[in-house]
Amino acid sequence: MTRLWDFASYNLWSLFSPPVGKEHWHCDMKRGFTKARKKEPQVKALLDRDNTWQRIGILAQQGVYEFHQRPQFLHRSDGVDRVADILQLSEEVEQVRERVTQTLHNYQSNPILADREIVELNRGDEGFPEPIVVCEGRYRFNLYAAIDCIFREPDGTLHILDLKTGKSDFDRRQAYVYLLACRYRYRGERAVASFYNLETQERSRPIPATGTQLKAIRMELARISKIHQDQLREYRWKQQSFERLYPANPGWNCQYCPFESICQFADREVSA
Repeated sequence: MTRLWDFASYNLWSLFSPPVGKEHWHCDMKRGFTKARKKEPQVKALLDRDNTWQRIGILAQQGVYEFHQRPQFLHRSDGVDRVADILQLSEEVEQVRERVTQTLHNYQSNPILADREIVELNRGDEGFPEPIVVCEGRYRFNLYAAIDCIFREPDGTLHILDLKTGKSDFDRRQAYVYLLACRYRYRGERAVASFYNLETQERSRPIPATGTQLKAIRMELARISKIHQDQLREYRWKQQSFERLYPANPGWNCQYCPFESICQFADREVSA
C-alpha cells in the first residue's frame, strides 16, 4: 500500500541536487525549510508569497491557455489587450505587467501551438496534479508531474511541452520525469519532451527516452523519495537534527533565497 506521504517529483529532485553547473546555487537547508518546516507560520508566509519571476511564469502560461480558449484573439489586433484583461494584468506590479504583456505579444506573433492537435493544455493554477502510483521493487510512491502541455505530432507521437520564462534552465531531468509520467498515463504511446521559453522564444530539441533510461529515472526517484521520508521522520522525532539533516551552504546565493530573512546561516554581508 502506498503511504500518502511517499512521493517524488521533479521539484523534489531539484531540491536534492541542482542541474550540472549550478552546484554553487544549491543549499540543502532550503529543502529543509520547504519540505520539513513548511507549516511553521514564518516559513509558510514566505512560501505563500509569489515572487516576481514566479508571477511572470504563472501569468505567461495562463496567457497561452487563454489564447487557446479563445483562438480568435490570436488574429485580432486587440487580442493581447483582451487576454491581458482576462489575466487582470493592470493589477500587477509594473515589472510583471510589462514582461507578461511582451510575452503575450511574442506568443501572438509566434503561436507555437496553433494548428496543433492539443491533448492537454493546463492553465498553471490547477494545484497538485493527480498522483501516479509508481512501483520500484517493493517500494511504492506517488509521482507528481504537472505537465504544461501535450500535443500530438502528425506521426502520432505525443509531444510534452514545458513552458519557461526568464532565465529558467532547460533541465533534461525534468523532461525525463515527464516522459516517465507519460509512460504511465498513456501506455503504449510514443512520446518526446521539449522546452520552450515564452520570453526569449528559444526552444530545445525534442528529448526522447528509452525504456532503460526511464527505468533509471524511476530508480532515482524512488531513492530520493525514501531519503526524503527518512529525513522527515528523523526531523519530526528530533527537531534539533535540522542543521545536520539539511546543511546550509551560505554564500552570495543567499541573497536570492526566499528564506534569507529567517535563516541564521544566511550570508547577509553579501546580500546587503
